[in-house]
Amino acid sequence: MNKKKWIRPAAAFLSSFIAVIVIVPAILVKTTAPSQDPVGQPSASAWSQLQTQDASSLVVPVYLTKQKKVESIQLEAYIRGVLAAEMPIEFEIEAMKAQAMAARTYIVHRVIEQDFSNMPVSGAWVTDTIAHQAYVTDEELKERWGPAYQTNSDKLNRAISETRDLILTYQHKPIEATFFSTSNGYTENSEDYWNDYIPYLRSVPSPWDVKLSPRYKDTVTISYKELQSKLGVRGVVPVSAGGGSGGLKVLETSQGHRIKKITIGSKTFSGREVREKLGLASSQFQWTWKGNDLQITTFGYGHGVGMSQWGANGMAMEGRKADEIVKYFYTGIEIDRASVLLNRR
Repeated sequence: MNKKKWIRPAAAFLSSFIAVIVIVPAILVKTTAPSQDPVGQPSASAWSQLQTQDASSLVVPVYLTKQKKVESIQLEAYIRGVLAAEMPIEFEIEAMKAQAMAARTYIVHRVIEQDFSNMPVSGAWVTDTIAHQAYVTDEELKERWGPAYQTNSDKLNRAISETRDLILTYQHKPIEATFFSTSNGYTENSEDYWNDYIPYLRSVPSPWDVKLSPRYKDTVTISYKELQSKLGVRGVVPVSAGGGSGGLKVLETSQGHRIKKITIGSKTFSGREVREKLGLASSQFQWTWKGNDLQITTFGYGHGVGMSQWGANGMAMEGRKADEIVKYFYTGIEIDRASVLLNRR
């Protein structure tokens, strides 16, 4: 997911409503979608239809990139496919439920805001890639899991059914429920990675990732010429190990302990720019020169804003519930029903 936080203990939300337990079978595919305008937005008649239905009746037109076609998928079945694609099935059930709520919030936010941007085709609201949310079909899951399909499917169904219709809100609006794989020990303030200050995307500690995630630490090697080419810099001087910075100097770090501003050779970059231009796992990194090669060690995996998936799993392993997890990573949010917000349209 492009934009993707942490958790504060909260009163158990499950006691505030009567859970409707509906086991989701194989992914439900509709043959027809709500009518679309040329850029993929719901038409007025489609909105009118949605306003008279439960949120579970919402049909999400998804562009399947490998098949190069649009399929219209019922909301909860879509969330099931996102959950299977975005989080390891081995994770704790409460972490999976937290992820399900974040995934559902993402698409409801997109629908309510009528934000159908970054689409390669008309007539669809999202793709099945991390440009929006990764999504996998039930047929693909059967092939991937083989004999374990039924057990894994039951676990997915439970995470979906126990969070059915639930989304995350701030001031009665769906949040930008950004998430990522692994923190460096902290999540990041939204404005320290993107340009916008978002009150519920605040930096919080995430100590679980360090011990649990296999993606916590990574080292890559970049040649002197590659560094110059990808960053478009001059004045970077290779030095022997321990012999100095070699033209790299951190100017500012963020509250989330990531590099906020750094000079490399003749230019100043944000940590995000360096991460993206060099294809690094994280914007927290250290480096050392090995002859004409720069070895960069990163900490964490992903942009760092929102919910850390490995942090969520660590919390679940300690006995925290899904509502506690999301309220820890997304500061000051509430848990509401998607159907209520969609029917206000």
